[in-house]
Amino acid sequence: MDVLSDLLHRARARHALIRQLIQRPPWSMTFADAPPLTVVATLGGPASVRLHDSDVAPVLLASGDIALLSGTGPYTIADGPSTLPQVVVRGGRKYVVGRGEEGAGAHRSVAPRTYGDGLPGATTMLRGAYELRGDVGDRLLDMLPPLAVVPAGPRTRAALDMLATEVAREEPGQDAVLHQLLDLVLVLALRAWCAKPQTTLPSWYGALTTPAIGDALRLLHEEPVHRWTVGELAAKVDMSRAAFAARFTHLVGEPPLTYLTGWRMVLGADLLRDTEATVAAVAREVGYKDAFAFSVAFKRARGVSPSVWRRRVRRSGPTSLAEEVTRS
Repeated sequence: MDVLSDLLHRARARHALIRQLIQRPPWSMTFADAPPLTVVATLGGPASVRLHDSDVAPVLLASGDIALLSGTGPYTIADGPSTLPQVVVRGGRKYVVGRGEEGAGAHRSVAPRTYGDGLPGATTMLRGAYELRGDVGDRLLDMLPPLAVVPAGPRTRAALDMLATEVAREEPGQDAVLHQLLDLVLVLALRAWCAKPQTTLPSWYGALTTPAIGDALRLLHEEPVHRWTVGELAAKVDMSRAAFAARFTHLVGEPPLTYLTGWRMVLGADLLRDTEATVAAVAREVGYKDAFAFSVAFKRARGVSPSVWRRRVRRSGPTSLAEEVTRS
């Protein structure tokens, strides 16, 4: 499995909540409690995306464009950046903003399942909300700015057309098809964004397509538990030890075993957060022969022992999200 696929799999970037939006201008919808990753695809009509609490300028979307929003801050999608919020979506429910009123009393609850009326001349969009998992999810999100726009292209447009066709149907197996198609759209959009010349990416991503070094990264992700040595990795990719170590460090930004340790700490942190496994069991799961060696490495990376880190992260719970969205 390649590194990007491994991140998507371990972060559980799948089974997103998918919604279709069909609205005739002027329209505006504010999402108060966004998930870590949102995919917004414009199938037709005018649209814009504006982040709240951010200095990122509103972005206009053309038909076929895909917007990737990373982070849990509120945002507004509308027919244009100047249209005031008319609807707030919070906690999975949709509320209509009352005229001349402020706060929670200005909303009335309506059905949350489908947005819009299918009116002629309306904007048609698809929105997929991904709840990513743990530190692996954070590593995936680190590839993206708060708002990344992928212009329409032949490959993404074909996938969007299939997704739009399926959304309009009510047939057995529809949920499975929708999730698979949205996952495809996400991967194609990530690829397209990462391929843009002006995109700033983690060093390891640029190394994925480099002969030998990309293969070494794949090996480290496929078998993080294996007790790799630099010499063994070099032999696997048919390079001398010295040449491999220098090339890997230059392209990835850190030596091979340092990268492996960092990846093991990411996996260990997620196991500590999400399971009841003992520290010793977690240590074995990520490639350490005993709890002491793992604890030393974890404390060096995170500043606290695995047990203390587990207590802190569980005590803090999920990050609280903004409850209200003000007009601006």
